[in-house]
Amino acid sequence: MNKTRCKWAGNDPLYITYHDKEWGVLVKDDAKLFEFLILETFQAGLSWITILRKRENFRAAFDNFDYKKIAKYTETNQTELLQNAGIIRNRLKIKATITNAIAFMEIQKEFGSFSKYIWGFVQNKPIQNKWKSTGEVPANTPLSDKISKDLKKRGFKFVGSTVIYAHMQATGMVNDHTTDCFRYKEVQL
Repeated sequence: MNKTRCKWAGNDPLYITYHDKEWGVLVKDDAKLFEFLILETFQAGLSWITILRKRENFRAAFDNFDYKKIAKYTETNQTELLQNAGIIRNRLKIKATITNAIAFMEIQKEFGSFSKYIWGFVQNKPIQNKWKSTGEVPANTPLSDKISKDLKKRGFKFVGSTVIYAHMQATGMVNDHTTDCFRYKEVQL
């Protein structure tokens, strides 16, 4: 039996797997939250499928998304990353990843975990939207504007409102599966 999915999942097996297994699933683990933050940062201006296709390359290039290691990257590390054809070779995004790793750990010091900080914006409860079509789903919201502004104030880079809303969607802070999608009810708490 064919399952009804959000239209954006299309026919690409990688996209379908991501949609069915990850997108919108509640993430409270700091390491995973950081991974999505890096991937969303690199996705800015590109398609998500491009990032998904390079995800394993990113994982290898960025020490399995270990923010403690990334925070200590040197100019040599940056040069190596700029020469890595397996990732998006954007100097500003690479520098932002290092900056964001440092800022990420500062938030951990202040709040105990990045998860406590980010989930505090939704009072630890995912927002349950009821979109009938993907055309109704916004690219950003007043809440993503607020989170983006706060992250920027804390030194984060490439965390505009659209990037943050995509992060919220990916990590289950909002349920933006369309109501006809089989995952809509599955990711509800």
